[in-house]
Amino acid sequence: MPVGPAIAPRAAAIPSLAERFRATRALTLRLTGPLAPEDFVVQSMPDASPAKWHLAHTSWFFEQFVLLPHLPGYRVFDERFGYLFNSYYESVGPRHGRPQRGLITRPTIDEVRAYRAHIDEWMDRWFARNPGAGPSGGHEARPAAASQPDAVVELGINHEQQHQELLLTDLKHLFSCNPLWPAYGRLPQPTLRTPTSLAFRRFGDGVYEIGHGSAAFCFDNETPRHRVYVHAFDLADRLVTNAEYRDFIRADGYGKPELWLSDGWASIQANGWSRPIYWAQSLESEFTLGGERGLAPDEPVSHLSFYEADAFARWAGARLPTEAEWEVAARGQRVHGNLLGEDSLPAHPRAADTDSAPKALKQLFGDVWEWTSSAYSPYPGFEPLVGALGEYNGKFMANQFVLRGGSCATPASHIRASYRNFFYPQARWQFSGIRLAIGAS
Repeated sequence: MPVGPAIAPRAAAIPSLAERFRATRALTLRLTGPLAPEDFVVQSMPDASPAKWHLAHTSWFFEQFVLLPHLPGYRVFDERFGYLFNSYYESVGPRHGRPQRGLITRPTIDEVRAYRAHIDEWMDRWFARNPGAGPSGGHEARPAAASQPDAVVELGINHEQQHQELLLTDLKHLFSCNPLWPAYGRLPQPTLRTPTSLAFRRFGDGVYEIGHGSAAFCFDNETPRHRVYVHAFDLADRLVTNAEYRDFIRADGYGKPELWLSDGWASIQANGWSRPIYWAQSLESEFTLGGERGLAPDEPVSHLSFYEADAFARWAGARLPTEAEWEVAARGQRVHGNLLGEDSLPAHPRAADTDSAPKALKQLFGDVWEWTSSAYSPYPGFEPLVGALGEYNGKFMANQFVLRGGSCATPASHIRASYRNFFYPQARWQFSGIRLAIGAS
């Protein structure tokens, strides 16, 4: 039987900038699919925002930074929306106060949906006028890129992906404040696994390069790539589990001031913290996006503040890794894991894969953001984006700590080894947890 010429498999097509834009916008709307009209308006705390505000703000971003400056003839949907849905861009103009976003009952959710449709229609016109824009991932987020409209579109896509994660974590906090503990969606039953004993992988000392080092997109705070000296260290092969953190609680971890930083001890005293934010007092159940369920002992502990993560590490005879150590360990690792995808709603951390090779780093990406001991500060030679977009990251480089690796609510195409997330040390409403390190830091 004659055999024809071999046909090489087609390489996966790189999505265009327009395709990524449309897919991102569609996913945001899909995330709001389970919501009732009343769910869109309420703000449960100053750090969280109503779902309706997320929908409008991500649209305002494209209007303000792409359509107004780069599409002649663009028609503004509503002049008042700039004041209502600006977040923190002081150089753009005045804005409604963040803690009062839940008071914006008007415009209605239908009007906000119409606003999104308006922005999408005009963005289609922009793509039609700029057919060569993209493909996605072709711009590095350096100051000069802020003047290139296709680079700003790429930034806007990544900005909306950040708000997809915030949308889920804000909704989780909101539903947890409802005495009925409503479910956002259905979670599969946890697969109970016996976690392997915590093992550590050794990394030698030396001079390493960290920071973003390719032509693909990144945020400005990931640059410039630079050298750091890292002492030899050992990094845990998996995340800390619910069972391990429960042992800390039962050993009176919240009652021993010697385990806590001074500000951390003050925080737990002032706020009455005695367990993770969504755990029941019995330590046997927790609130999830799927409603209340029994605490799965093998799943990663999540929704911890930096202070709690640091105190646990000290109790365990370890420490939190520095962000340089984390990135050194992540070098060359494939970005995969329990991240947000089309088939992974609602989001929830999963137990570590027990079939992995011994000492292989598990759960490096996804599940929970991993607190590091590194203060959020600029890299040597850092230059923020020019203009108003320079307010995106640089002005927050004080009094916060870096987290790495993404979470179960982070879009899978959004995360990378050089990604630097940051939150205040008392923040607990994000999917944030612990990976231990030992050795000199």
